[in-house]
Order: sequence, then structure tokens, then C-alpha cells
Amino acid sequence: MTSNPSNVMALTSNTSSKKETVAIFGTGDFGRALAHKMIQSGYAVVFGSRQAQISSLIPKGAEVLSHTEAAQKAAIIIIAIPRQHYNFLLPLAEVLHGKVLVDVSNNLKLNQYPQSNAEYLAELIPGAKVVKAFNTVSAWALQSGTLDASRQVFVCGDDKKAKQMVMDIVRALGLTPLDQGSLLAAQEIENYPLQLFPMWKFPILLSLGLTAFFFFYCLIRDVIYPYVNEKKDVSFFIAISIANRICPTMALILLALVYLPGVLAAIIQLYRGTKYSRFPDWLDKWMLCRKQLGLVALAFAFLHVLYTLIIPIRSYVRWRINSRVISQVLNNRTDPLDNTSAWLSDSYLALGILGFFLFVLLGITSLPSVSNSVNWREFRFVQSKLGYLTLILCTAHTLVYGGKWFLYASSYRWYLPSVYMLSLIVPCIVLVVKFVLVFPCLDKPLTRIRQGWERNPQYSE
Repeated sequence: MTSNPSNVMALTSNTSSKKETVAIFGTGDFGRALAHKMIQSGYAVVFGSRQAQISSLIPKGAEVLSHTEAAQKAAIIIIAIPRQHYNFLLPLAEVLHGKVLVDVSNNLKLNQYPQSNAEYLAELIPGAKVVKAFNTVSAWALQSGTLDASRQVFVCGDDKKAKQMVMDIVRALGLTPLDQGSLLAAQEIENYPLQLFPMWKFPILLSLGLTAFFFFYCLIRDVIYPYVNEKKDVSFFIAISIANRICPTMALILLALVYLPGVLAAIIQLYRGTKYSRFPDWLDKWMLCRKQLGLVALAFAFLHVLYTLIIPIRSYVRWRINSRVISQVLNNRTDPLDNTSAWLSDSYLALGILGFFLFVLLGITSLPSVSNSVNWREFRFVQSKLGYLTLILCTAHTLVYGGKWFLYASSYRWYLPSVYMLSLIVPCIVLVVKFVLVFPCLDKPLTRIRQGWERNPQYSE
């Protein structure tokens, strides 16, 4: 298997220490930062400016000329100016003919114009070879040496040779070029910096919504109910007790929601008898953000562990333990050890430890640096097989701890079941359906469908 050379960091330089001259139109923050980085990498940089004079802000070693002179001196010209000022390039169309124009611009909002800035530039100067690049890198990242920022640079263009020249510059600057294809991809590349955690939006909004629901649910059951019916003020439960009910509940439900779309997709494929038909949009979007859902679930699991570790030092817990000890002393009695309760307690803790360990393992393997070092089969084994095992252990952990409350009428306050009962609904549905899907009568046709077999070939699109 051969790798795409355009996406691989060059191990050795194929150019001399003094590289070709690059012109930069624009002396703003980004243009200056890019020039400084290029000069450090051995490039000769010339600025094209309306005022051909040296400014104290211009990086040392860079030359400042008129736009025409700068364009004549370089084969690659970086256009580091806003789109609304591109018209000044029209008188330079003849001198820019055959030059590589690198569009680095961004917009103020998504899809601000009908066509991308790079496509507009290519239309404006038809004789030039336009390449889109560097718009996802900030001036700060260039100035800081990219040590604390993303090294990826998306590149697209219609001329392969021009695109390769730009990617060589990207590599020389210590960045990683990612070839996105033709100039048609420029719109998507320009939208990318404007998106605020696009894959995180749904998981975060869902988590906030569920957290708010469970908070008010627990507030009603565990704080308001005792105050109304027993005149007991336990409002301090909000700080630790309620938080430590919400965190495991959220962790378990979100983990189940990671695997629920896969189960739904299997059912849809079985029903349709083909894999060549698109899933509904909501399911597609759900499946794309499963990693983010899992990482949010892991964050809640971490909080649950931290809250659990501080339980012994809580004033309320120490008061209850001391009260129980004093009561036994005053009554001259000692409660015998209940082996059943001891087994349940140890099993609950053991299941929680194992489940959390596998949970962390899933989180680690989802990191790009780790997932890129394993093959597809290994990654699938961890995320699928070990993922379901994690869900089983975490569900069993919750079931052993709170399952008995199903049987006691006192646990239903104002007819509301414990939050632990609610947390078991989605995981149990996922596990039961998954268990049914592994039956040979369903697993075999599903495997055949995923290998390309179709029940009704004319159904495919």
C-alpha cells in the first residue's frame, strides 16, 4: 500500500538552503507573520505594497516593492488581503498570468458569498493558477512556532503542479499539508475556521439539556420532597449528593447513546436489505458525533469518580457514621456482617472500577495520535467489542447499586422513581437489541448486506 506523498511530511529537504522568492501582497498581521516564518525557513520574501518603503513592522530581511515589481520577481504570490480589495489586482492581470496565487483569506460568517474567495480570485485573474491554503493557520500560531496550535494546513487547487509548490512551502514551514482536491473544496475550507466545535455542538447541547433535566428531577425527589413531607432541610445535597447522582447517570446514558445509532443503522439495513441507501440525515449526524458523545460521557465518569472519592470526608457522611456507632454503643449491640450486602457492595465497586478502566481505554484510543497508530481491525475491536463490554460493566455497576430500588415503594417519591432507574432505560434497550442482533438468523444476513449483498438490487440508488 502506497501513501499519498502530498499528505506525508517530507523527511529530507529536496531544495537548497536558499529557496525561491515568494511575494506577499498585504502587510497585515498574517502577512508579516507568514513572511517572518518563511524567512526563517530560507525563503526570500518580497512584499508588494502601494507604498514601497520599509516599515519597522516589516520582518528583517524582507524587501518591499510595488505590486508589479513584486509580482515580476516571484512565481508564487500570497494574497493576504480581504476579498473586497481584490479588484486592485485587475490592472496586474498581465503580469500575474501564469503565476501561482495563494488565497489565504477568510470571511466573517459562513457562506458569506455565493462562491468561495479562491474561486472569485480565479475568475478575476483567469490566467493565474489559484491555490487555497493557510487560511486555517493563525498569525499567532506562526509566531509561536506552531508548538501550541494545529499543524494542519488544508490545500486545494485545480493545477496539480501549483498545488504541489504550495504544499512544499507548507512542509518547509514545519506544517502538515492536507490535499483537499480541486478548488471546489475552497468553500468548505473557508467555512472551517468559522465553525465553533462543529462536531461538539449536538453532544454539548444534549448534555446540557439532560443535565438540567436530571438536576431538577433530583431536586424535586431528594430535596423538595423531604422538606414538604418530613420538614427536613437537606438542601446541602445539591453540592455533592445530587451532583454525584447526575454524573454517573449522564455517563451511562451518553455511553449508551454512542452505540444506539449503530443498532438503529443495523435495523434499517436489515429492513431495507441493502447498504447502498443513505441513512436519514439525523442518523448520519448522530453517527458522526459519536466520538464526541463518548468523550463527554468519559468526562462525567471522571467527575463521578472524584465525587465518590470525597464521600468519606463529607460532614454529613461522618455524622451518619458517628451516629450509628454511638447508637450501637448506647444499645450495647453490634450489627453482624451481612455477607449478601458485602458481596453486593464489593461487586458494585469491582464492576465500577473495571467499567471505568475500559472507559478510559476507549477515550485514549479515540485520540488521533493513538488511533492513527492502529489498523482498522484493532480500532474496531477496541471501539466496538470493548465498547459494548464497557457498556455492560457500567450498566451492571448501576444495576447492582440501584436495581433493588425497583422493589421498594418508598423509593417512589411522588410516584417518581430513582434517577438510577431512569439511567438504566437506554443502556438496557441498546444491550437487549444488540443481543437480539447477534442471533445467527439476523447476524448472517446483516453481515452479507454489509459485504454488498442486496435483497432487492433495484432498491439501491
